[in-house]
Amino acid sequence: MARILHDLVCIDDRRPSPFCWRSKFALAHKGLAFEARAVGFTAIPRLYGGGHKTVPILEDDGRVIADSWAIADYLDQAYPDHPLFASPAERALCRFTEAWVFSSVAPLLFPMVVRDIHDHALEQDRAYFRESREQRLGRTLEQASAGREQQIDALRASLGPLRLMLTVQGQSFISGDRPGYADYIVVGILLWAASVTTLPLLAHDDPVVEWFERVRDLHGGIGRTSPTYAIAS
Repeated sequence: MARILHDLVCIDDRRPSPFCWRSKFALAHKGLAFEARAVGFTAIPRLYGGGHKTVPILEDDGRVIADSWAIADYLDQAYPDHPLFASPAERALCRFTEAWVFSSVAPLLFPMVVRDIHDHALEQDRAYFRESREQRLGRTLEQASAGREQQIDALRASLGPLRLMLTVQGQSFISGDRPGYADYIVVGILLWAASVTTLPLLAHDDPVVEWFERVRDLHGGIGRTSPTYAIAS
């Protein structure tokens, strides 16, 4: 049976989900071949009898695993070579990395790119996306993204821990000398944005840009398998 990862898709085969990105990197890290099968927002409930509301969903040898963390844990259990988590402590630190990203970076980034996601969504998905995200935001997409250029400095500052690690501590990757799941969590957030927005999120000489491109090149260039805009001015 083919190994299938159901992967969120927008127009022009753009793949914006940060959670799908981390699962694609995890599979590639393991050296496992897979098909990243495109699915739009409103088509997800039609998968597997409607049991899942979001992607990624991995189908592997008759097993269906949803949620990026569950997929990562399953991959380490089923395919122990090239572990994503060498120890429970490393997994816990990856959880901390996610907590940092979703408390400091994502809250700034989401309003900035939410209108771009809508405009890149498949036509049949746009009404759903607008209604659900405006309900979440408590305002229109246009109101959320208004003045976003003034938020760029704050967004760049939110990546300070990563920048400090690269420049002062001299690490090549968040996980150390070799890439790991923590890198895949953070690069997924940036690929999410780069998939849909032309807004230059980073300065061209930012060390984060070099790290971003280095991670994209990993595992045969898994981070370059769908279109993105330039992330830096």
